Amino acid sequence: MRLSVVVPCFNEENGLADLHARLSAVLPMVTLDFEIVMVDDGSSDQTLARMRELASEDPHVRYVALSRNFGKESAMLAGLSHADGDVVAIMDADLQHPPELLSQMIELLGTGHDQVVARRDRKGEKRLRALSSKAYYKVMNRLVDVRLRDGEGDYRVMTRRAVNALLALGEYNRFSKGLFSWIGFDTAVVDYENVQRGTGQTKWTFRKLLNYGIDGVVSFNNRPLRLAVYLGLIVTLLAFFYAGYVVVDVLSSGVDAPGYATLMVGVAVLGGLQLLFLGIIGEYVGRIYYESKRRPHFLVKETSSPPTAPVRVSFGQDHEANK
Repeated sequence: MRLSVVVPCFNEENGLADLHARLSAVLPMVTLDFEIVMVDDGSSDQTLARMRELASEDPHVRYVALSRNFGKESAMLAGLSHADGDVVAIMDADLQHPPELLSQMIELLGTGHDQVVARRDRKGEKRLRALSSKAYYKVMNRLVDVRLRDGEGDYRVMTRRAVNALLALGEYNRFSKGLFSWIGFDTAVVDYENVQRGTGQTKWTFRKLLNYGIDGVVSFNNRPLRLAVYLGLIVTLLAFFYAGYVVVDVLSSGVDAPGYATLMVGVAVLGGLQLLFLGIIGEYVGRIYYESKRRPHFLVKETSSPPTAPVRVSFGQDHEANK
């Protein structure tokens, strides 16, 4: 078995040495034929320089440097495209994904599963974030067409069959949590306690989390559009009932003072709904616009060595780091 460990990195210069040390201690106990594929997602610090050093010192380490910051989704896709293992693992560089779990996960993979996912608990997290996360997954599972579970992230191990299935999905707007679930196959879960970040600061701001959540809702269903239709019908019916009430009131009581407050409330509510519906429609139209361009998901600036597996969605020149 050849094992590939894909590690997307963005400004992780201080943590790569620890990550490499722990992986180097764990992976030989799993298999002697392994590679660590580090992906630099346009870092602004010395992450790429650290990768070059590790690749020159350890033949098991390969790196892929993207031409700019394309985002974690594209970085993961770049790593999967360059990984040539029979089994491929994806994990973060901040050591919140314990490398020591890999042996247990790969052992489960050998029992007939194509995916083994590591699911963390919420210990140590702020109460507000834990509650909002649980609420988000409950809402998501009512909206999207795939099943998402709280605590299941990108840390997983997959067979080559599952990896090829992911690479076959060429959509530009990618939501990996949903894609992992969409491809199906038998999946096992390994639970572990939440681990605090080893070094640096999290890259997930509230705005990025909000945008990521919106991506998840829009990427896997058209229910927001259907919801807009239903809500529009409800508002229309209420408007007709209100119009009937006004007519009856005028016929029975005569013309009263002008309803300025009622008029303003009606305009504000209907205007807000229209803007909301336009925003929802705009999200879908915008995604169609990006899909129609058929741009590559990422561009490669350099790699430590050419991959033995075909690369589907990248452009760039290989760079021999050992020279």
